[in-house]
Amino acid sequence: MKTLITLVTLLLHLSMFAQYTFESKAYDHGILPSNFQNSDLEAAYTDWKSRFADTNCTNGRARVKFDDPNFTVSEGIAYGMLLSVYADDQALFDGLWKYYQSHTNANGVMHWKIQGCDTVNGQNGATDAELDVAVSLITAGYRFGNTGAINYHQDARDLIAIMKQHEVEANTYVLKPGDAWGGSNNTNPSYLAPGYFRLYGEFTGDTQFWNNVADKSYEILNANLSVNNAKECLVSDWCKADGSYSDIVGWAFNSGKSYYYDAARTPWRIATDYVWYGNADALDYMKKCENFINEVGGIDQITAGYHQDGTVILGNSGTTYKDVVFTGAFASALLTVGNQSTVDFAYTTTKSQTSTGYFANTLRALYMFTMTGNLFKPTGTSLSTSDVVPSKEKEIIVYPNPSTEKLHVTNFKLGSKVKVYNLLGKQVMETSVKDENVDVIDVSDLTAGIYFIRSNNVKLRFVKE
Repeated sequence: MKTLITLVTLLLHLSMFAQYTFESKAYDHGILPSNFQNSDLEAAYTDWKSRFADTNCTNGRARVKFDDPNFTVSEGIAYGMLLSVYADDQALFDGLWKYYQSHTNANGVMHWKIQGCDTVNGQNGATDAELDVAVSLITAGYRFGNTGAINYHQDARDLIAIMKQHEVEANTYVLKPGDAWGGSNNTNPSYLAPGYFRLYGEFTGDTQFWNNVADKSYEILNANLSVNNAKECLVSDWCKADGSYSDIVGWAFNSGKSYYYDAARTPWRIATDYVWYGNADALDYMKKCENFINEVGGIDQITAGYHQDGTVILGNSGTTYKDVVFTGAFASALLTVGNQSTVDFAYTTTKSQTSTGYFANTLRALYMFTMTGNLFKPTGTSLSTSDVVPSKEKEIIVYPNPSTEKLHVTNFKLGSKVKVYNLLGKQVMETSVKDENVDVIDVSDLTAGIYFIRSNNVKLRFVKE
């Protein structure tokens, strides 16, 4: 009996500390630390979840508690979706996605701030949320499959189409900070995620557009560094597309002119483009970050904020302090250096800087996921066989989405009727499928807007530009 009790106790102990799955895939570019353990990630994720995940909203929804736990911001939902999908926590992931969907505006993006489970407190979207949500949905489709209650890949395509229409400035490829404001007159360097943009292009077939957004991102970053004579990689929190300071963010710290809590995420964003794609512009920016780290005396000497000339921002007490929001982002940049001891020390430093605050605790977990190969590029992976369906049930895809003239539709049944409806439910088009592999529908005569394609039991949304 004593042996049985001991075995049961051991199994219970293991179940408490092995709830999640971490794959730690080697990236195509850069190196991983050699001194991490999956238990580090388990601990970071469990701590984050216990502090900030609230699963008590109705209809299976979950939210992420903000600094004031009575509120939730869309950015937090997005971070939570990234963490939960890469931790293989489908229950929380689905709850967060349902919460996001229950608070969308007319453009289809989540209002940026919600009180509790149901009350909108801040109108319209913040683009950084959509960035991470889209990547998490793509990953979820591979990890959890798309044949259950949620078709993650279709939801990802829909969201990417919305982002293209509402969160990228028309004709300039400048990423707007929200669906209702900004563009060439104001953007946020830490929202620029060129690795994500390349992924969107691969995933939707709209590679030229999203590669243009990626290229524009580096133009903005480099212009900001040059125009303001910045030290190495220290971009400002906010700027215009030409790199100069924005004049519409007077409410921000130092009017958005410093490398502070917004800009701090930039090295992490750019690191993704390097480890996923080996991009030369990303490597150039990472090297600038490495130079700055060396100039201040090492990753453990990074402090919480700098002016663009490299001078330190002092805290309220007039002294410097350290924050993993900054340290972990710079540590992510060191994945490129090729020196194992440097990468190992950067990981240890990030792991050791714990925090109970929403922003720092959340980003610490994301940085640790990134540094250990647990923020791998979702396309081309084999996370789950459930994404492979029989040929008679192949996934239906429409692309490019948005479309201007020709809409490609895959895997509709040959000869079936395809009907197109507007948002009011009025049928505006009907055609027949002539090629069951990839059929082409001419939508050039439709006015700009959101439409639905129906064929048999399939319903898909697309955007006509």
